[in-house]
Amino acid sequence: MGSINFLFDKSQPPHLRADKLAELVGVVQSTMANKSARIRSLLGLSWYEPDLTRCEILEQNPFAWIVTVNGITFDARTLPDEIQDEARRLGLIPDLDRRRAA
Repeated sequence: MGSINFLFDKSQPPHLRADKLAELVGVVQSTMANKSARIRSLLGLSWYEPDLTRCEILEQNPFAWIVTVNGITFDARTLPDEIQDEARRLGLIPDLDRRRAA
């Protein structure tokens, strides 16, 4: 979760060094990194994983908002509200309001 959400990137709040996280959970940093890589591989996880990414990061990810309507690609945020609502209902774009309420 930390790596998917850029926890170790100094420019991203919140930020925590990997060695500090390893210390806090009581494991060696290399073990933590190896287990993290294994979990991501087994579950097929990558950066900007829609269901696991913080809302603040997802809002900035242009790929999360791309939809195709009648063969034309759009940023869903530029479409009328009713089309955005349908895209959210179909799971084509994130429903940030629902995620924030949860």
